[in-house]
Amino acid sequence: MPSSEATRAVRTLVTGATGFTGRYLVERLLARGHTVFGAVGERDEPETPTRLRLDITSPDECRRVIERAQPDYVVHLAAISFVGHDDPLDFYRVNVLGTLNLLEACAQVGHTPRKLLIASSGNVYGNVTSDAIDESFPLRPVNHYAASKAAMEMMVRTWFDRLPLVIVRPFNYTGRGQSSNFVVPKIVEHFARRAPSIELGNIDAARDFSDVRYVASVYEALLDSGAAADIVNVCTGTPYTVRDILFAASELTGHELDVRANPALVRRTDVKMLAGSPAKLRTIVPSVESIPFLETLRWMLEA
Repeated sequence: MPSSEATRAVRTLVTGATGFTGRYLVERLLARGHTVFGAVGERDEPETPTRLRLDITSPDECRRVIERAQPDYVVHLAAISFVGHDDPLDFYRVNVLGTLNLLEACAQVGHTPRKLLIASSGNVYGNVTSDAIDESFPLRPVNHYAASKAAMEMMVRTWFDRLPLVIVRPFNYTGRGQSSNFVVPKIVEHFARRAPSIELGNIDAARDFSDVRYVASVYEALLDSGAAADIVNVCTGTPYTVRDILFAASELTGHELDVRANPALVRRTDVKMLAGSPAKLRTIVPSVESIPFLETLRWMLEA
């Protein structure tokens, strides 16, 4: 191997690099000495040597970015991720066809990364009564976001014999910088400004909330792991209801909110309970420890 190749920094392409998860992952990878190529959809800023504009729905742009970055690793985070997004077709254009474009680009350019990590979602399981959903459970999506991720997974599986792929199914996670479209940052924002009241939907909906810093560390560790042609839950195994979060935030701040039920915030297809089993994840990356949710909530409230 030529010395220039031997000493070349690890090159990692992260799609959705300026999104909620991407910012935390990029920070971790840079700290490890990776050269990170951030592929972003925004058109209002010029490209730099490591910031590449990418419309994931364009096969030509996907090929251009893969050719330019020649990445050792790819972490594909770019997606329409807000369940309440108003154009159902966008879920499929971006989440399914966009992912296909990225895989096709690798094949067409003739570049095979060491590993590609593709972000799906725990929402693909739908409404399941179990409080420990493992990777063997059937996929029963109940909204367009989840259906698009399930369809994406089926497509990605057809590439398992051609590219070193790992699909991750993160359950709900939160942290500083998440949009207040999501329930935990919305609650935190109301407590932080000591608002008198808050409007919420079903406060008895239960979710397995992880910390975004934990999720980023899991993704980083999975790149180094031997996992390939595999699907892995990313979760803690501990569910919290919205009611639990309201109580904990009140305890931490000494403030009480008047909680008002708003039927408009209750989606007909909402999943009532979603909690995963992290058993498989722990066997693959046993050194990565989850962050207790109360620590996450305290961190967010202190921002």
